[in-house]
Amino acid sequence: MSKIGPVAAWAFFSLCVIAVITLPVNLQTQLIVSVLVVTFMAILKLIKAEGRWRLIALAFGTAIVLRYVYWRTTSTLPPLNQLENFIPGFLLYLAEMYSVMMLSLSLFVVAMPLPPRKAKAISPGAFPKVDVFVPSYNEDAGLLANTLAAAKGMDYPADKLQVWLLDDGGTQQKRYSMNLVEAQRASARHMELQALCDDLGARYLTRERNEHAKAGNLNNGMLHSDGELIAVFDADHAPARDFLLETVGYFESDPKLFLVQTPHFFLNPDPLERNLRTFEKMPSENEMFYGIIQRGLDKWNAAFFCGSAAVLRRKALDDTDGFSGMSITEDCETALALHGRGWNSIYVDRPLIAGLQPATFASFIGQRSRWAQGMMQILLFRFPLFKRGLSIPQRLCYMSSTLFWLFPVSRTIFLFAPLFYLFFDLEIFTASGGEFLAYTLAYMLVNLMMQNYLYGAFRWPWISELYEYAQTVHLLPAVISVLMRPSRPTFKVTAKDESILESRLSEISRPFFVIFAVLFIALLMTVYRVYTEPYKADVTLVVGGWNLLNLIMAGCALGVVSERGEKASSRRVKVSRRCEFGVADQWYPATIEDVSANGARIQVYGVDAATLPVDTDGLIRFEPYSGDGTSETLPVAIKNKESAGDITTIGCRYLPQVARHHSLVADLIFANSQQWSEFQRARRGNPGLVAGTAWFLWLAFYQMSRGLIYFARSLRSSDRQAEARR
Repeated sequence: MSKIGPVAAWAFFSLCVIAVITLPVNLQTQLIVSVLVVTFMAILKLIKAEGRWRLIALAFGTAIVLRYVYWRTTSTLPPLNQLENFIPGFLLYLAEMYSVMMLSLSLFVVAMPLPPRKAKAISPGAFPKVDVFVPSYNEDAGLLANTLAAAKGMDYPADKLQVWLLDDGGTQQKRYSMNLVEAQRASARHMELQALCDDLGARYLTRERNEHAKAGNLNNGMLHSDGELIAVFDADHAPARDFLLETVGYFESDPKLFLVQTPHFFLNPDPLERNLRTFEKMPSENEMFYGIIQRGLDKWNAAFFCGSAAVLRRKALDDTDGFSGMSITEDCETALALHGRGWNSIYVDRPLIAGLQPATFASFIGQRSRWAQGMMQILLFRFPLFKRGLSIPQRLCYMSSTLFWLFPVSRTIFLFAPLFYLFFDLEIFTASGGEFLAYTLAYMLVNLMMQNYLYGAFRWPWISELYEYAQTVHLLPAVISVLMRPSRPTFKVTAKDESILESRLSEISRPFFVIFAVLFIALLMTVYRVYTEPYKADVTLVVGGWNLLNLIMAGCALGVVSERGEKASSRRVKVSRRCEFGVADQWYPATIEDVSANGARIQVYGVDAATLPVDTDGLIRFEPYSGDGTSETLPVAIKNKESAGDITTIGCRYLPQVARHHSLVADLIFANSQQWSEFQRARRGNPGLVAGTAWFLWLAFYQMSRGLIYFARSLRSSDRQAEARR
């Protein structure tokens, strides 16, 4: 009897909703209701209403969305006997229904995400043994040295911590390859990294063959280690000193806990942030996932493994024969398998590692292609909706995470749908201008407001659309290929230690300029058709406005693929740490102002700037967090200087010579996780829909201009090269 009440209430409420959204009303009434709902939601947002009011606003928005879906389904599809209209019209309808479905799943996941968890201390004397795995394939030894040194410097009992470098670049398969150059490089790498691990006190491990990519490498590490817990860090993800203290304690209270995942924080901007110059003032794209979505997944016990910055229980991994390797996204696949066996996960929303992102747009697309293809493989091979052992919320959460990567298909349809009418006069959306205002425009506004409710300061207006468009052009073929041949994609390591010395167009930028040109011609066609067909002006203006929105997005993307020249791939992080600066046997009081993966900026008191020529060697003396209270020295080279009164600001580059120097570099950059949290908070702010839209329009116009200038320069450069060849 206790179950009948909730079911009856749900059924009654569902019938009421159906009755409301299917209620026949005239166009004027629909328009008035839409305006009232949008106004009500805007007022609640302005007064920053939270809790139940937030849910009420989302409920009103959902009603408008469902009303639109009903109208779109029953009144706007072209007749079936007009196939030239019906086929593209139905494809557009499916793309819209996909967007509505993803909005519904997002509402379920993040409508009321869990607040950030509080740290859980480890009981005295109850420190479990932890194996730290750093899988590597082709990363530079200097990059690996920083990560290994940071891992060794974590605040944890030394007898309970073992750091492993799992090297897939020095396997026997590679060292004895028939390709002589490959064999020699692998052998040299093998010896170099063995020596590095010996110096740093880490264990070096490789294997016979490169089988099952990263999953196989991690499973090989499990065969040679015995720690109760396994911490995984990508080769470019260095942990803070308190990483284990902030994560390990959760395993003590829950014997069925298999995962504690933390966010990925990056020292450098991704290519969009770098080319648009938004890194310091706007939240990164990944912050929407790690700041909101993972906390929403955590509410439903569905936070999943992200491949790095996580601690896992060995006993749980043994339950599924190690890390899963059927797909090329072994992290999410492993979490899905373990959740299906009744294991639990936790997400700790505090940046405890710092890493590097791809520097070039081509590498960025390569990384996202692997993610998209891997998630499509999980969708096809594992299909979470019917996965045995998962709860219903977990099924919905995993479906949300995998189905998201179908966005290139819907984005492509939205991009080209207006062209069917403007160029070929096909009516794939049967509606008048008034109906568009009452239904479609209201739906679009409510959709934007609901996204602003859900993600707030973590995602500014239109930025998600820009990221999706920028990826769609090249991800669409990748997604289609895996849908046609699911087993074909293979794991490819993303290059992240690149630098761009000169400003240039990305090598994969051509399609963006072609699309922009087509959309611009469609804009001219809009003007022509309004002039020559005034009796269709209302519909033409609506479709033309849709095309204009696409054109603005495409114009902004021209700036995305126009690579700005920067020698450094890593940005600086403010630290404000006291030290001494030594040069020519003299020591001066100083403060470390900021640091990066390659160098530091130091404010020195009392030094004569004229006596400091560039490239002079110097020393930084400071007290490391991981030391015993005594100061240690790190050799540096002076790269630039600037004097202001008694203070000389010196930019210097690290010159590590022995293993301890790598530990000091890691201590400077990675030991203090608080600096990363402060940096994130400083750039989180919600500009709101109106101000955010105005800012995006300005950004799009500026980036379009910059992209066209880069394109003109590339044409002149091509002409000069052609003349030189002649």
